[in-house]
Amino acid sequence: MEGVEHRVIKVNGINMHVAEKGEGPLILFIHGFPELWYSWRHQIASLSSKGYRAVAPDLRGYGDTDVPDLVTSYTCFHIVGD
Repeated sequence: MEGVEHRVIKVNGINMHVAEKGEGPLILFIHGFPELWYSWRHQIASLSSKGYRAVAPDLRGYGDTDVPDLVTSYTCFHIVGD
């Protein structure tokens, strides 16, 4: 998608992929299960063109974010903490 910046940030011991576009007030898009940042591509394009900074991470275990081996690494506390 044109103009979307992709980066990887270190958070809670994993590498998390984040897609972002635009500048201004932040809008954070959290995908459902099983999806990824790309689910929000139309909203990212629209809202970033209206003066917002749209940010959409791939949650742990999805897309280009690390996939921890232990099932205990996927509690709601881990996901919210990321």
